[in-house]
Amino acid sequence: MQTSYNGLSLPQDGEAIQYANGVFRVPDHPIVPFIEGDGTGRDIWRAAQRVFDAAVEKAYGGKRAVKWFEIYAGEKAFRRFNTWLPEDSVSAARNLRVSIKGPLTTPVGGGIRSLNVALRQILDLYACVRPVKYYQGVPSPVKHPEKLDVVIFRENTEDVYAGIEFKEGSPEARKLISFLNDEMLKGGKKKVREDSGIGIKPISITGTKRLVRKAIQYALENGRKSVTLVHKGNIQKFTEGAFREWGYEVATQEFRQQTVTERESWILGNLEANPALTIEANAALIEPGLEFASEDFRKQIYAEVKQVIDSIGATHGKSQWKNKLMLNDRIADSIFQQVIIRPEEYSVLATPNLNGDYISDACAAQVGGLGIAPGANIGDGYAVFEATHGTAPKYADKDVINPGSVILSGVMMFDFLGWPEAARLIESSLEKTIRQKRVTYDFERQMQDATKVSTSEFAASMIRSMD
Repeated sequence: MQTSYNGLSLPQDGEAIQYANGVFRVPDHPIVPFIEGDGTGRDIWRAAQRVFDAAVEKAYGGKRAVKWFEIYAGEKAFRRFNTWLPEDSVSAARNLRVSIKGPLTTPVGGGIRSLNVALRQILDLYACVRPVKYYQGVPSPVKHPEKLDVVIFRENTEDVYAGIEFKEGSPEARKLISFLNDEMLKGGKKKVREDSGIGIKPISITGTKRLVRKAIQYALENGRKSVTLVHKGNIQKFTEGAFREWGYEVATQEFRQQTVTERESWILGNLEANPALTIEANAALIEPGLEFASEDFRKQIYAEVKQVIDSIGATHGKSQWKNKLMLNDRIADSIFQQVIIRPEEYSVLATPNLNGDYISDACAAQVGGLGIAPGANIGDGYAVFEATHGTAPKYADKDVINPGSVILSGVMMFDFLGWPEAARLIESSLEKTIRQKRVTYDFERQMQDATKVSTSEFAASMIRSMD
């Protein structure tokens, strides 16, 4: 492994995190690369690093310590190396396994479309993980923000973020439109307008199943009650509809003993309520309007009911299903109202890329906004934790921005490393500081009798709260 990156030597008193057979081995003094970020990233990283170091020292009494190692991306990299994302930075993130970063600028005028997306795709960080929960004292626009406690698993490498699109009027767009109209859509009523920009939305079995698999594993390991597949399959049947179907396949084929689908629970529950219920009557209960359907469709539903009873009646019946992890699905537009009016019914959400982007921010708005919304991008053997908000360049170097997003991303990182004592110490001190109403301007303007503090002062208050 390299001993230096971008001309900087690795800390000699630290060790690299190792990964083998699906398991991370974390030394007591791990070398963790960080990208401070652009714009306000500089302020929030300085504050966060102080909090992290104080929590680790407090939790482990000097027996453990993170050995931070700066790597470069974004504006700072461009100024130093004339490239937005140096290969050495990517190599460091790859070789050292676990990294953390502030927000990065998306370059204007071509080149890399998004540095964040680039890192995810280069390292195949296929799961964007966004926990959303309420910390006491945080101002919220809803009456009961404490009811929302979800973890969102967003597929991170495909969907419209694959970056396969062609500008209106370009030779590539004209060629693709001609192919679609003259061959794929020939003879039908559908046509693509000649003046269209064209984008491709790939959703694969591979991308879907590994994302849903990780969501289910997380739910089982953390005692979560359900995994909800979020999709727009009623319209996009062969992409998002397929995401739904492939997601259920993962649950029923790979985690059969630990899971039950919502529809299976209806069938088993109906039979428990009335043991004399016929297959046909049970089918009518789970499929309203079945009597008006075609004979072939009715036979399909009857076969489904019989298959469920025969295959899992013994292992999941007699209310055993109530102790299993529930797999269900919701239409993407519906979930936006569901997380507001019935948030307590949802626990883990698994989504395609674009849906996950939307729902993550919508949920965050209920519990304080992006200023304290953490995130992680996780693959097989690699993880990058990050602030989820933008760079806000007009506030850069003014020491005013809420550092909560990157701080709570650090909480995720410490849990990931197997250092939960440090993670809980950071969480509790953040909540205590907010309850004391010593907050940055974004919260102060929404709270009565609050004291506005700077980014660095908020960090200092957190560190004092650890005592």
